Amino acid sequence: MNSSRASLALQGFLQDEKTPTEDLDKTLLLGRYAEIRMLFYIGKDLIRWTEQCTEMVVNSGLFGHRRMTPETFAVLLVHGLPMHVRSKLEAWGVLDFSALFRRSIGLHVIFGDLPGTTTMQPDFLRRYHRFLDHWYEQRLREAFFSRPEPGEFVFDLYASGEYTMMLEQSWSKS
Repeated sequence: MNSSRASLALQGFLQDEKTPTEDLDKTLLLGRYAEIRMLFYIGKDLIRWTEQCTEMVVNSGLFGHRRMTPETFAVLLVHGLPMHVRSKLEAWGVLDFSALFRRSIGLHVIFGDLPGTTTMQPDFLRRYHRFLDHWYEQRLREAFFSRPEPGEFVFDLYASGEYTMMLEQSWSKS
């Protein structure tokens, strides 16, 4: 919230004569780093998921005539999300899931580990959205892969607590 307010104040949309511009900028950058941190960990899970999906379909032998790669499943997440998954994300308050997934994957195109706060230049933190979108698109341009067909893959999405509860229930049935 503080980062958003600082951004609006720096752009002249909020009157904030009490806080020096330097302090507003610092607040903005700390918020942007927190966003990158969140994207990094979401991306880590997404990359693992795309790799697991690829391994599963390649080993199934059902797609031998197609080039199934992690990019196949990245495109599925960003452009072909099943309606029930889209509805669940919207219920969680994630309205622009496409940007969230695209940027999370784009971040992992260049960073294997989360960089520290002092590693990134302030200008990058201010504009990281554009860079991450570009890195995602560039990864797709350079990869040779089969695109998923609409409705070809069925999957669901679970929050950590939801998944833990499902596991506990399955263990108690055993």
